[in-house]
Amino acid sequence: MTPEGITAHIEYAPGQSIILETGRLAKQAGGAVMVRLGDTMVLCTAVVSDNMRPGQNFFPLTVDYREKFFSGGRIPGGFIKREGRSNDKEILTSRLVDRAIRPLFPEGFRNEVQIIGNVVSADGENNGDMLAGLGGSAALLLGGAPFDGPIAEVRIGRVDGAFIINPTITQLEASDFNLVVAGKLDSIVMVEGEMNEVSEEEMVEALEIAHDTIKKLCQGQLDLVAAYEAQHGDIRPLDYEINRPDQAVVDQVAAEIGEQIAAHIRAPYEKQSFYEGLSLLSDTAVEAILPDEEVETELTAEEIKAAAKVVASDVMREMVLADQRRIDGRKPDAVRPIWCEAGYLPRVHGSAIFTRGETQVLASVTLGTTRDQQAVDQVFDQEDKRFYLHYEFPPFSTGEVKMLRGASRREIGHGYLAERALEGMMPDGEEFPYTIRVNADVLESNGSSSMASVCSGSLALMDAGVPVRKPVAGVAMGMISDGTRNVVLTDILGTEDHLGDMDFKITGTRDGITACQMDIKVSGLSRELMLQALHQARAARNHILDCMEKALAAPRPNMSPYAPRLTQITIDADLIGAVIGPGGKTVRNIQAETGATIEVDDRDGVGYVTIASTDEASAQQATDMIRALVVQPEVGEDYEGTVRNILDIGAIVEILPGKEGLVHLSELSWSYVDHPKDVVQVGDKLKVRLIEIRDRGRLRLSHKATLPRPAGAFDPRSAKGRPRTDKRSRGSRSERGPRSGAGRYGGGSRRGHRDSRSGGRYR
Repeated sequence: MTPEGITAHIEYAPGQSIILETGRLAKQAGGAVMVRLGDTMVLCTAVVSDNMRPGQNFFPLTVDYREKFFSGGRIPGGFIKREGRSNDKEILTSRLVDRAIRPLFPEGFRNEVQIIGNVVSADGENNGDMLAGLGGSAALLLGGAPFDGPIAEVRIGRVDGAFIINPTITQLEASDFNLVVAGKLDSIVMVEGEMNEVSEEEMVEALEIAHDTIKKLCQGQLDLVAAYEAQHGDIRPLDYEINRPDQAVVDQVAAEIGEQIAAHIRAPYEKQSFYEGLSLLSDTAVEAILPDEEVETELTAEEIKAAAKVVASDVMREMVLADQRRIDGRKPDAVRPIWCEAGYLPRVHGSAIFTRGETQVLASVTLGTTRDQQAVDQVFDQEDKRFYLHYEFPPFSTGEVKMLRGASRREIGHGYLAERALEGMMPDGEEFPYTIRVNADVLESNGSSSMASVCSGSLALMDAGVPVRKPVAGVAMGMISDGTRNVVLTDILGTEDHLGDMDFKITGTRDGITACQMDIKVSGLSRELMLQALHQARAARNHILDCMEKALAAPRPNMSPYAPRLTQITIDADLIGAVIGPGGKTVRNIQAETGATIEVDDRDGVGYVTIASTDEASAQQATDMIRALVVQPEVGEDYEGTVRNILDIGAIVEILPGKEGLVHLSELSWSYVDHPKDVVQVGDKLKVRLIEIRDRGRLRLSHKATLPRPAGAFDPRSAKGRPRTDKRSRGSRSERGPRSGAGRYGGGSRRGHRDSRSGGRYR
């Protein structure tokens, strides 16, 4: 008998519902929930290990979101037909869930937790990413995890001035907001998204609307858990241990080195010496507190060092709250010293260095053709990308030694944030038909390298001559709070990020916000405090833009000589075949002759031909050859043609690629010509004029029409009547009989050229 599951229907907006179901699938997981929106369904599971691994000193939470191709009735592209490593969309969604859930576990919790969200049905309109956070939270509740939830995630868009919760993919295309918000019943915990230069007030309004929906989705999870417990009994909470320093040890360490830590924190700041000093003080505490080796004790050096970190954190936080002074001596709203330079790398298409304090990023821009676009093969998205930013964080940037491997989840997430920040300012493909890649290499890091990537990337794009609409800058904001006192920090250091209660990255132009990413560790962040952080960030952003404009104020008028020159021409879609040629022969020949790269595309019934070359002459040559392929010959126009064949009745001349016509014997010269070979040979260049387009597109050409007319020469085309003489009056055609020499191009004997009415295919 088919088992019945337990369901919860959550109407989060008029006519819009999400369904949660548990008790039917994946019952051996700690918790399993199927989440459905429209015909999109995501199976979310959560498993928490019973014990902590010995020596575990971090929280091992793993979140994996996967979009199964079968969910949309598709088979993966490429040679391998099995889903492989996670794509960028899956990694970014996994990070969204992780960042919302991780802070809600108890400090010091070290048991392994794994959340998996599998998209098993995709309707093509309702994205599955927001359902993963909702389902993961419900699965944790059902599994008895020590989790301060529930949480829910929603996407908010705005179309024609109206905010929409969880907009469809079609609606999102017309939206000027694409904001993901995660929260609990009483607070927002995570925000990330992109906007089209919106104001701070609009941003806060969007967050408030999103939180109203989040409350409904959280209550729906509680209703699901209550219904489950009504059938199966109370969910047994997990028994676990906390790995954090005992308060008595913290007090003992504070008594030993508290004053020394306070003095060190107030000393002139430099990252390496700052951490080295804290490490030495930690060793001092170990030596002072641990007894001789002969005396047995349960206290370890690791516990004392962990307590020393707590003491240092408490001292730093109190210094900020009480004195409004930061560890590097800055005031809360001050930005670190900035220097930047554009055009640093001589051979790349565009480059820039941006340095803010001890954070430095070198950005470079590479311009390519449509062949360089990033292919996208995903369940909910198949549109290739013509602009992308790759962020790299090598170990030397923090003075560490690590193995170099592929891009980490953090690198993908930071790069995508910087990409979204800049993307709204990029020109469209009609204006600037290049594929654009930005490389952001972090050379030094002490706080917010992703925001430095936005600044250096913006400068590098302008250095490359990309006509960006406006420069973009970014800054990371932080906050220290004890529940009653709150201090918002501008341009936070790495230590302030780690010890603070908020990490709020905001990017934008002088006219508004383009992207943001926020993680909040405290509950009850008020509207006033949020607006304070946003307005403080705007002031910092404008200051940073001032510094950037001193290095480069606007896109350069000319591109690097090493960048490919793209020329794009539009043609009738019906003529695409003429450009490509049979089996691509024509376009290959043009590329071989000119050295240019040619791409032909059909979009919305219009043909686009893009010519790419670093040499302007070859690009112009290729452009001329393509224009010649698609141009229509006009009567009365002169052409520089090539003799392709010689017949008894005249010469076949190619005036444009693939377009040939006949120059009759009578049109080769003003004087008598006995045979075409007396005047031209195959391969000769011959200037001709198109004098007639006959039926079926046959072209009639004349060479003598381009020559000066001798005095007294007769031109039958300009005569109203033909002079009749006994010599020319040789009787009617029926009396003369059929002409000799009839063939492909029409009849006529060698003397037939004197008769202007003689036939021929190209006459």
